[in-house]
Amino acid sequence: MFVTRFAPSPTGRLHKGHAFSALTAWTAARAAGGRFLLRIEDIDPTRCRPEFEAAIVEDLAWLGLDPDGPVRRQSDHLSDYAAVVHALGTRGLLYRCFRTRKDILDAIGDAPHGPAEAARPGPHPAAEEAALLAEGRAFAWRLSLDRARDALGGEAWDALAFVEEGRGPAGETGRIRARPETAGDVVLARKDAGTAYHVAVTHDDALQGVSHVIRGEDLFEATHVQVLIQALMGWPTPVYRHHRLLVGDDGRRYAKRDRSATLAELRAAGVTPEALRKELGF
Repeated sequence: MFVTRFAPSPTGRLHKGHAFSALTAWTAARAAGGRFLLRIEDIDPTRCRPEFEAAIVEDLAWLGLDPDGPVRRQSDHLSDYAAVVHALGTRGLLYRCFRTRKDILDAIGDAPHGPAEAARPGPHPAAEEAALLAEGRAFAWRLSLDRARDALGGEAWDALAFVEEGRGPAGETGRIRARPETAGDVVLARKDAGTAYHVAVTHDDALQGVSHVIRGEDLFEATHVQVLIQALMGWPTPVYRHHRLLVGDDGRRYAKRDRSATLAELRAAGVTPEALRKELGF
């Protein structure tokens, strides 16, 4: 069955860009006689707020979008994601990294092989790691690309790929070879902040039987490392369909941080859902 999802983070009110993405996924699901799921990606407790989650449900109802089945709230399932990190860790695929973002950015200038090499800092020497642990320093669990490649084998690594039915930022479409090395040794968990986006999203896509991931092209690059996690965990790789990003009159894409006009504000100004859907091409 065709199954897709709309998966916003409740860190603010929805705007036109969110409406376009939700309508794109909902329309595709209804055209295929499939299912449209709503997932609340609220693993960041410092930014996500329950009132924004309630607003998401309200805005989708106003647009006339009816999710199928119960809403999955990621903060209710943190133990599921911790189990994934534990499974990868017991296979020796992760390493502790005590370096801050500033440490890594500073190292880029000194790295003999450029930024890509600097994004793969590698494990600390054993004595250094023990000392940092003894100090109680915070650390992240990073996925080692070298160990992941060894675990899969060279042939399987080279075969990592996904099908793109939409287009990436540079027009990428069709069968695309996954290049997880472009992301470096990504952080999959932190000692003090739980799981990372890549773990939660791939776990839930597999659990919920998502066959088609329909989302904005700004997440296209994330697909490369997500395909790797799917392979390591034995999960299926969905078909991906990235869509264009909506932009305002100033040419900038809609974003919460830029205080783009929200759907609630449009509604208060008298805009009807039918008018907005027509404006967005639905």
